[in-house]
Amino acid sequence: MAKKFIDIMDTTFRDGFQSVFGGRVLMDDFFPAVEAAKHAGITHFEFGGGARFQSLYFYLNEDAFKMMDRFREIVGPDANLQTLARGVNTVMLDTGSRELIDLHAKMFKKHGTTTIRNFDALNDVENLKYSGERISHHGLKHEVVVTMMDLPPGCFGAHDVAFYEKTLRDILDSGIPYDSICFKDASGTSSPKKVYETIKMARALVPEGTHLRLHTHETAGVSVAAYLAALDAGIDGIDMAASPVSGGTSQPDILTMLHATKGMDYDLGGLEIDKILSYEKEVERCLEDYFMPPEATMVSPLIPFSPMPGGALTANTQMMRDNNILDRYPEVIAAMREVVEKGGYGTSVTPVSQFYFQQALNNVMQGPWKAIAPGYGKMVLGYFGKTPVAPDPEVVKIASEKLHLEPTTEKALDLADADETKSLDHWIKRLELEGIETTEENIFIAAACQDKGITFLKGEAEVNVRKKSLMAAQEASQAKTTNNEGVKSMGTGTYTVVVDGQKFSVQIAEGDADIQVTAVNGESVSAPKNTAVPPSTNGTTIKALLPGAVWKIVANPGQSVAEGDVILILESMKMEIDVVAPKGGVVKSINVSVNDKVVEGQVVAVIG
Repeated sequence: MAKKFIDIMDTTFRDGFQSVFGGRVLMDDFFPAVEAAKHAGITHFEFGGGARFQSLYFYLNEDAFKMMDRFREIVGPDANLQTLARGVNTVMLDTGSRELIDLHAKMFKKHGTTTIRNFDALNDVENLKYSGERISHHGLKHEVVVTMMDLPPGCFGAHDVAFYEKTLRDILDSGIPYDSICFKDASGTSSPKKVYETIKMARALVPEGTHLRLHTHETAGVSVAAYLAALDAGIDGIDMAASPVSGGTSQPDILTMLHATKGMDYDLGGLEIDKILSYEKEVERCLEDYFMPPEATMVSPLIPFSPMPGGALTANTQMMRDNNILDRYPEVIAAMREVVEKGGYGTSVTPVSQFYFQQALNNVMQGPWKAIAPGYGKMVLGYFGKTPVAPDPEVVKIASEKLHLEPTTEKALDLADADETKSLDHWIKRLELEGIETTEENIFIAAACQDKGITFLKGEAEVNVRKKSLMAAQEASQAKTTNNEGVKSMGTGTYTVVVDGQKFSVQIAEGDADIQVTAVNGESVSAPKNTAVPPSTNGTTIKALLPGAVWKIVANPGQSVAEGDVILILESMKMEIDVVAPKGGVVKSINVSVNDKVVEGQVVAVIG
């Protein structure tokens, strides 16, 4: 009797990179591993989309479309290259208009994609209709998704087999065109028994011959058991990754699943152990210089209490590590339970997982429900669609007050179409204003990545990868600027100093070089003489509530502001944090500049 063939999708170069490195892997570093995967007999890859679209522009100064083109050249015309899309969000963190959703499918088809896996974190089927139709219209295969997780203990009302059956029936009744159906558990928290019963239910409900898949993560430690349960229930495909970006926060390792299914009547993609061994050695060689956060290699028994998806966990911990608040991570995970329960049980997968994390972080750093993360607030107010259960009324009230928005029952797609900033014309005009060519690719990059997309297109983006060699070089450089008493000395270059609450850019040079001193408003001033002026302590200081970077300065010194007016905006943990005036007055000083890193409690402005 022939073994049942199980289609294997290799997630190494998308979800694997996202789950372990936050997506920050340069294409020239990993392309040799793609060659090795091809020689190992792998023909189905997840190669883009999801957070791996924006991360190339945000952190790598690389074009995702060019990366996709080169990937296709390596694997050849017959490979099934798959991307991940978030329904009406596509690869954006905010809802796209119909124009942008159509452009997403068109551009991904143009740049080598075969299949788009399309999900909605709220399991709101309304959010899958138009996106699925456009995917099929542009000649791509549409893999429609039911998103899964287990609710924290003591929580009920969604995410059981009956809930998934209703969602699946809604998909089937909607007329959405699809080529396959995936059950996606980004947090890896679904119990094997529930997985078995869900796949059994689906197999009985869908037309005969329908291709069913399961996607999960090892994060909670039950992924192999979940895959075995799914195989027993009649699944047709599963997702796996190659070491060292397998297990932990990522998918189970290919070799692990080959071992787990020994002696069973399953043929996992026709893959051979010896060839996979060679492939995984090449992956390890390609990534040996990349810093691997320890939490990426572990499973956590606490994840079902949050739940935090593998693809977001390391991205969030790395941001916390960058902002020196990683010690607060256990508190944030603990706070997520309440955030999930009161938020209406949307599935913990991007972008909702980020909303959960941001709100939990706010509750830990600023006090429970003192500040509302914009994404979380808009979700409970209905701006992204209908949550599985009604959010907590008190949280809805707080969100409405904090964000100055009323709850809505309008369709997310209609709201996006009514927003002029989400039209193609808006982004065409923005590109023209910046002197950037208005190709369809550039329009989509700008719309998806906003100001950071514009920065990339202008050639001003920076590379921010965590390589061990770069980290060692940075430490060595810092050591050279430290004197024998352990005090860091100043070398030549440009420095920023604050005098009497005003910030100046100062050039430091050896000898008799002609140096410049520039005020923050760009006007040249005379170099101060040998008279030290102490910083002003008069007025009301405004402090950063979270660590982050200065994204935009709204008010200027000397400007009159009212209580609640925005003084500046910080970017922290993928959030834009408004820093507002605690009372009316005149801005005496802005103590930071755009792109400055700030720490919690740092004085960023003074009002008199």
